[in-house]
Order: sequence, then C-alpha cells, then structure tokens
Amino acid sequence: MNFRVDKGSFLNRYADKELAANPEEECKKSEDSCNADRDTINDPLVIPGECGSCLKPTTKEELLSMVLKCANFAAEKHSNQRRKDAAETPYINHPLGVANILANEGSVYDPIVILAALLHDTVEDTETSFEEIEKEFGETVRKVVAEVTDDKSLPKAERKRLQIENATSRSDRAKLVTLADKIYNLRDIQKSPPLGWSDIRVREYFQWAKKVVDNCRGTNSALENTLDSIFAKQCKETRKNCNCIKRLSPVCDESYLCI
Repeated sequence: MNFRVDKGSFLNRYADKELAANPEEECKKSEDSCNADRDTINDPLVIPGECGSCLKPTTKEELLSMVLKCANFAAEKHSNQRRKDAAETPYINHPLGVANILANEGSVYDPIVILAALLHDTVEDTETSFEEIEKEFGETVRKVVAEVTDDKSLPKAERKRLQIENATSRSDRAKLVTLADKIYNLRDIQKSPPLGWSDIRVREYFQWAKKVVDNCRGTNSALENTLDSIFAKQCKETRKNCNCIKRLSPVCDESYLCI
C-alpha cells in the first residue's frame, strides 16, 4: 500500500472543499445551535454547537499539519502490530489505506472523517483512550472514533452482531469510515486471507460484511459501488467450487450467490 502526501495536491483539494470563509453559512441548523456552548468546548476543527458539522476557518497548512500529526500518532500506537495476512504487513498500512480510500476513491475531504479513519482502530486495538483522542484531536473526532469502535469486553459474535445492528444509526461520518474500512479489509482478504482461514470462514466474513455495508447504504455512491464490485468478484471466484445451486443452500441469495 503506497501512501503519498503531495503537499500541493493535498492543499489544493482542501481549498474549495471544506475551508469556507464563514463555515456557519453552510450549517443546516440554526445560528443559535451553532453558537451554543462556543466558549465551553475546545475542538480544533469544529465550531461548538449541536450540529457538529460547522468547520472552523482553518488554514490549509494547519489542516495538513493536523493530518500528519494524526498519521504519526496512529503509527506510534500501532508500531508493534502486524496484519494477519501471510506477509504480516505493518498494521499502520490499514488506517493509512482507509484514509486513502476515503480521499482518493470516495472523494471525501472532510478532515473529521480523515482523522477518524486514521484513528479508528487505536482505542479498540491499542492502549489508547477516548480521552487521549479528544485531547489531541477534539471532541468531534473522538465521537466518530467511538461510533466505529467495538466493545472488546463483549464476545466476538456479539460484537459482530452489534456492528450490523448499529450501522444504520451511525452518523454519516462514521458510515464513511465503515465503508472504507470494509473495502480495505475485503480487498486484503481477496489478496491474502489471514493465516488459518478456510474458504468457509472467508465466505462467512463476506456475508457478514455485506450486512454491515447494506446498513450504511445511501452514504457515498462511489464507495458503495466499489463494494458491490468486490462482492461480485468474490461471488464469481467462489461460484466455481460452490455446490449451493444443487443443494439450494440458504447461505446463497439472488444478489450475491456463493458469498
């Protein structure tokens, strides 16, 4: 996974996307909502209030600095971790790749989403706390990270069930991180399944991932189309060795046979 930061390209992309001269003009809530608690909450990117979507007028240099700070923060937190593929690639490839998918495949330039993507596994898989994330990157980023963080005290089956159930009620920002996360993981599995995974386990993962994705639909058509292509490719690959048409297995459906 190649993750390159071209300063000119990055800053130009942000110039007309999120850096409105007066971001409150784009707020869907009332002015009173945007101004609520303005002096009581310290968020480096968002104007405090109920809407949570009004970005502060931040310079392009400040945004680039914060994204790089966040990438470095994630790299340090995941420094001793490896992915489960055969090559045991560095874990940091994953959050960097998720952020890259959002920007370059989903045309998502909201800095809150990009930072949350870089941080999305830190609390779940390292010793990072939500308080630490809020201190470094603000309350709004922390909230998105919290939405996509599993409760590791629960059994794995329950965590997976809750991902499906809770996906519908997630914020659009959290859904975007979820969609990009699934794209990265599914591509990884197609390229190199985790060590010890059988074909059945791979199929079960795809079935579960599709249920999560289906509950995030209507968020970003480009990412959703990419996921549909991934599901279709997996279906094509697995149909060759699947007998479910003959035995009418309930795991198959009309849309994604054999996944």
